[in-house]
Amino acid sequence: MHKRQFFKTTLGLATAAALGLSASTALAQDQGAQYIMGTATTGGTYYPVGVALSTLVKVKLEPSTGISLSAISSAGSGENLKLMDEDQAQFGILQGLYGAYAWKGTGPVPKAYKNLRSVSMLWQNVEHFVVDNGMVESGTIEDMTNLYGEPFSIGARNSGTEGSGRYILNQLGIDPEQMDLAYLGYGPSADALQNGTIEGMNIPAGAPASAVTRAYANMGGDITTLDFTEAQLKKVNSEFDLWSAYEIPAETYPNQTKAINTIAQPNILAVRADVPADHVYALTKAMYENLPFLNNIHPATKAMALEKAIAGLPMPLHEGAARYFKEQGLEIPERLQPVPAE
Repeated sequence: MHKRQFFKTTLGLATAAALGLSASTALAQDQGAQYIMGTATTGGTYYPVGVALSTLVKVKLEPSTGISLSAISSAGSGENLKLMDEDQAQFGILQGLYGAYAWKGTGPVPKAYKNLRSVSMLWQNVEHFVVDNGMVESGTIEDMTNLYGEPFSIGARNSGTEGSGRYILNQLGIDPEQMDLAYLGYGPSADALQNGTIEGMNIPAGAPASAVTRAYANMGGDITTLDFTEAQLKKVNSEFDLWSAYEIPAETYPNQTKAINTIAQPNILAVRADVPADHVYALTKAMYENLPFLNNIHPATKAMALEKAIAGLPMPLHEGAARYFKEQGLEIPERLQPVPAE
């Protein structure tokens, strides 16, 4: 028996029919399980979306299957990889970049995490490089060189925020080490920007991001979220083709009168390969058959759609997720085909 499983004896065939499950799947899910999902700091989008997913499981799955999912705050993608590797968490929300790092064992990830699998693309992680207007010349990401010698929050230490921020800047030939780096979470970054103790902050998150909303509400006329040009996007994508152009419409944030032309990468839900396929299947099915439920909890989930579910995934699908997507008629490319757990 899977070590996280416990017996549930009340799941009947009527429940199976309601969930659209086979009798064999119903019997497998008599053995429920309690799972942990790593998210990120509370001021971004990972944590509230994680709470939305755990609430969905609690309402739609737990009463009938015994499957539960608890979202925990973490330092983000980097820590989530470690938590999943150590089986302290079985699910984790990751930046696409960190998923690519993890599968290949490159960049800041010390080894290849071949025990992880993709479940789904969730939503796009929108890059917000927010700086004081005194640092702005061109209005594009190249203005980050104006922060050399100035305090800038790159994100919490060892977080996906820090890692992706460094990656993007380095790809553009901008050296973050020439800045006076602060290692703050999203909420503290917004506070520090408003207090004048930093000149800018790195906030990759689904728009609208609460920390960016707070900053614009209090100092919208004094800050700018930097744009990316097509040429700059091409440089960022020169190693991993993950990012795409993304427009944040005017009025997304308080006092934001013009559209912001930034870039975004996929956020993915990853899982340990040893989580039972029936459980991952049930979770995937519940997500995509209850999107209005998720949409009512957090607006970032409005970007989720079945036709985009496997877009940009950096590692093979878990068997349970692949089963659901195949049932829905999605064509799974060779690179995402399930592979046995090691």
